[in-house]
Amino acid sequence: MVEGTEGPVSENNRMPQPFNLDQMNSARVYDYLLGGKDSREADIDIADEMLSRTPELKTLVWFTRSFMFKAVEMAADAGIRQFVDLGSGIPSSPNVHEVARKIQPSARVVYVDYDPVVYAHCDALLTKPDGVTALLGDVRRPSELLDQLKNEAQIDFNEPVAITLIGVLHYVMDEEHPADIVAAFRDAMAPGSYLAMTHGSLDSTPEILQVLEGTRGTSAQVSFRSKAQTESFMAGFELLEPGVVPVQEWLRPDLPETRMGMDAVIGLKR
Repeated sequence: MVEGTEGPVSENNRMPQPFNLDQMNSARVYDYLLGGKDSREADIDIADEMLSRTPELKTLVWFTRSFMFKAVEMAADAGIRQFVDLGSGIPSSPNVHEVARKIQPSARVVYVDYDPVVYAHCDALLTKPDGVTALLGDVRRPSELLDQLKNEAQIDFNEPVAITLIGVLHYVMDEEHPADIVAAFRDAMAPGSYLAMTHGSLDSTPEILQVLEGTRGTSAQVSFRSKAQTESFMAGFELLEPGVVPVQEWLRPDLPETRMGMDAVIGLKR
C-alpha cells in the first residue's frame, strides 16, 4: 500500500458506524478500559469479558499509554517539534500535546482518527491551543493521509516528526498491508524522525486470543502478530533499545507480565 497503490480495504471496510450503538467500537472499548464514560453496552460486554479472563487488562492499557508518553518525551527531548498521533482515540488527559509542550512549548500536534465521533471529540476538546489539529483520516490510506497532514495540518515532512501508532496496526488486516503503511510514513519522514508503535502479541494467552475472535467482522476486529512480524514493520528504522519487547520492559524492569501481550518499539530514522 505504498503511495499510489491503495485499494479498497477489506471486510466491507469494517468502518465504525458512529450512530449504531449496538455495534462494538474499538475506540469506545479503549475509552472504557481507561475509565472513560463514552462506551455503550456492546463495548462494555467485550471489555468485561476480556477483564474476566485477564483482570490486569486495565493495567496493561495504562502501561501502553505510559509508553506513548515516554516516546513523546524522548522525541521532544531530541528537539522534535512536530507530533502526529495516528489512531488517537477518544481524548483522555494528559494527551500528546500536553506531554510534548512541557518540553517543546511551540510543538505542533495532530490527532488523527477514522471514526467520525472520535474526530468530533478531538476537534472539540483538543484543538483549542494554536498548533493543535484534529483530522478525520484513515491510516489504511497513507498517501491520502500524508496529503492531509501536509496541506491541512501544516506538518513539514522536511523536518523531523514524531509519529505514534499506539494500538493501531493490529486493527489492520494482512490484506490491508500494514508493512506498506509504515513504509509510506517512513519514506515521507525526514532523518531524525521517530516512530513509536505498540502491537498486540501472539504471545497472549490462548483464552485471550479466543475472546478476541469475537471481534471478527466488526470495526474492532484485531489481528495480533508475532514479535518477528512487528519487528518487520519497522524495516528502515534504527530500533532503539530495548527493541521490540513487551511494553512493560520500556517502562521499568519490575513491572508484572500480563496475559494479554502488547509489544512496543521505537524507531529512529537516520
